[in-house]
Amino acid sequence: MKSMIIAFVAIAVLAVAADVVLDNMGFSTREQTSGPSTRNG
Repeated sequence: MKSMIIAFVAIAVLAVAADVVLDNMGFSTREQTSGPSTRNG
């Protein structure tokens, strides 16, 4: 049971870290699906 909880925590940490890294690199959904003439804000 302890290893399952550790695995769930690890998955959550990886998901949050991947979201932050990809957002900072410019791979967010907003930046990928809008053109240069689209106002985001």
